[in-house]
Amino acid sequence: MSSNDDAVTPAARVKEAARRQLALVGAAALTPEAVADDGGLSVADVTGVFPDRDALLTALLIDAYNASAAEMERADGAAKEAGASAGARLLAATRALRAWSFANPGEFALVYGSPVPGYHAPQDTVPPASRTPAVLAGIVLSALQAGELTPPRRTLPGPPLLLPAAEALFGGAPPAPYSDLLERGIALWSSLVGLLVFQVFSRTHDSVSDEVAYFDHAIAVAAEGIGLEVPLGERTD
Repeated sequence: MSSNDDAVTPAARVKEAARRQLALVGAAALTPEAVADDGGLSVADVTGVFPDRDALLTALLIDAYNASAAEMERADGAAKEAGASAGARLLAATRALRAWSFANPGEFALVYGSPVPGYHAPQDTVPPASRTPAVLAGIVLSALQAGELTPPRRTLPGPPLLLPAAEALFGGAPPAPYSDLLERGIALWSSLVGLLVFQVFSRTHDSVSDEVAYFDHAIAVAAEGIGLEVPLGERTD
């Protein structure tokens, strides 16, 4: 009979050990030797699956992007199915990302922390990385289509600043008076990531009395920038 360990693939065993190392020493200190020691493996076991550190980091990045985005997608899908407003869907999706981030701080740091010296993420990481902003874009698009957005008091000056790929993710540039909605959406996205960095890396624990409630409030404030009202004090699960 096969044991449970026999059912685990070599790649899964290596990545499990590597995730523990991420939490202990961080991505910059990750090495095949350290991963092998942590997982009770030989260096050959590690390099036989991931030839070098960069290949392992890429696999971990892809997994982290996919896992975190999947949590957001599930939360948003459940809120949408329950008939929630776009604001409530945004709160549900961002809460899900927060929960994943605190449950997986090593992987969060790999994705949103300091760049790893000498590592350049390959094109393979782009589709998984796009899933998080795609969730946000889908919610914003739904809000626009449902008439749930308040027009901005002023439009951003100058020509559009977005690359064509960013517009394509949204399905094209929105019409007036929401012509700068995509730029505002990127500001919302960056506010979300910055807020998570502050909370996961303990930058707000000595400033606010309730970090969970503050997260909701901060998302509501950031959403005001795109004209979306986030309901506070309501459950979205």
